[in-house]
Amino acid sequence: MSAMTVADSGLADTGADTRSHAWVHARIMLRRNLRHLQRYPSLTLMVTLMPLVFLLLFVYVFGGTLGSGLGSLTPAGVHGGRAAYAAYVAPAIIVMAVAAAAQGTAIAVAQDMTEGIIARFRTMAVARSSVLTGHVVGAAIQTMAGVAVVVGAALAVGFRPHANAAEWFAALGVVLLLTFAVTWLCVGLGLSAKSVETASNSPMFLLLLPFLSSGFVPTDSLPTGMRWFSEYEPFTPVTETLRGLLTGTRIGGDLVVTLAWCLGVAVLSYAWSRRLYEREPKQS
Repeated sequence: MSAMTVADSGLADTGADTRSHAWVHARIMLRRNLRHLQRYPSLTLMVTLMPLVFLLLFVYVFGGTLGSGLGSLTPAGVHGGRAAYAAYVAPAIIVMAVAAAAQGTAIAVAQDMTEGIIARFRTMAVARSSVLTGHVVGAAIQTMAGVAVVVGAALAVGFRPHANAAEWFAALGVVLLLTFAVTWLCVGLGLSAKSVETASNSPMFLLLLPFLSSGFVPTDSLPTGMRWFSEYEPFTPVTETLRGLLTGTRIGGDLVVTLAWCLGVAVLSYAWSRRLYEREPKQS
C-alpha cells in the first residue's frame, strides 16, 4: 500500500496522544486493509477456492465409501453414504477455510515489513498496536466471508445441520475464536519471515494439521502413533466441537479444550507479534 493512501486516510492529521486515539488508528488501518482486499480480490478467491475443491473432492469422490464406514458417528436421521460423509466432513472444511485465509495475513504483514511502509508509520503519531490490529480484523472479515461461501457450498452438496439458533451462534463464536488465534499466529510468522516468499510458506502446517485431525476420518481408524497425535493436536477438538454444535454429535470436553487451545495460541501469538513489531523494520 502506498504512502499516498496512508496520507489520504487521515493518519498524518491524527493527534499526538496515540493511546487515546488507538481505536481511530485501528479503524483507519482496517479501512486500509479492506481497500487492499477490494483491489486484489484474487487473494480472497484463492483462499476460498482451496477449501471448496477439497469439499467437492471428498464428498463426491471419497464420500460414498467413507460415509458408509462412519457407523455410530453418522448424524441422526442420516443413513450412511455420501450424505453422511458430507455432514461429517463439513466442519473440517470450515476449519480448513479459516486456516487458508490466515495464510494471506502472513503474506500481507511480510509485504508491509519489507516494502518500507512500516518505517513511514513509525514517523507518524500512530498507535503501534493499530497496524497489526487492522491486519487481524481485516483478515477476520475476509475469513468470515470465506466461511459463509464454504457453508453454502456444503449445504449444496448435502450437508444438513441440525443446529438451532443458539448452536449456530456458538459455532460462529468458535470459528471467530479460531480465526483470531490462527490469524495472530500468522501475523507473527509474517513479521518473523525474511521475505514474502518465506511468509507464504511458513503457515503451510496450518493447512496440513486438519488432515491429521478427526476432520476427515475418525481417529480410531488411524495407526497408533498417528492416532495419538490426532487426538491431541488442536484442530481435533475444534472440529469435534463444531461437529457437535452443527450435527448433534457428542461434544464432551472438546469445547473446554478448544477454548484453551484458541485462547492460549491467541494470547501467546499476540505477545510474540507485538515483540517482533517493536524491532526495526526489514528493508528490501
